[in-house]
Amino acid sequence: MDKADLYEAIARTGGALAHGKRLEILELLAQGERPVQDLATAADLKLTTASAHLQTLRRAGLVSVRGEGTRSYYRLAGDDVASLLSLLGTVAEARSANVAAVRRSYLDHDGIRLVGRRELLAAAADGSALVLDVRPEAEYAAGHIPGAVSIPLRELADRLAELPAEVEVVAYCRGRHCVLSYDAVRLLTARGRRAALLDEGIVEWRSAGLPLAL
Repeated sequence: MDKADLYEAIARTGGALAHGKRLEILELLAQGERPVQDLATAADLKLTTASAHLQTLRRAGLVSVRGEGTRSYYRLAGDDVASLLSLLGTVAEARSANVAAVRRSYLDHDGIRLVGRRELLAAAADGSALVLDVRPEAEYAAGHIPGAVSIPLRELADRLAELPAEVEVVAYCRGRHCVLSYDAVRLLTARGRRAALLDEGIVEWRSAGLPLAL
């Protein structure tokens, strides 16, 4: 064994990240533990394809699995994996003009006010903002930003009356590249509500080692 062998071993971990669907699976697992069937549905994959991607991630040590009856449940191997996923996205966006352009085209945050973590925590503490989690209910139940209210995006239009009109609503979802919170802010703004977007999500929250409420 020599230095080249060490780098090859490290490169195998990097290689496990070299597929867009595997990155999407890691983002989904950052929300909480899931059975492979749910991951396949959420990532729009065939079950066999999702299983193959999970095995690649597992061999790289990025995910772990437990069995319960006939089902296999996967989860991130640790919060350091969320940190790796977050950093990869940040570096790619900063260093690749193509990544930055695709993100702008996909998410289109023109006219949307972005809120940082520090501003969010201060506004939530003094009651001037309401933190809104727009992910599916199961993801909210698996772990959410403390104090956040859950209204999944698909229900938001019908449940606006549950949100106080006098405070700004700050929405978040799975991560910085999750479109759900962008759509939520656009919907709220179109309905005359003050709304902003938290410029991160659960992936970045876990990456920073911040606690999640259950």
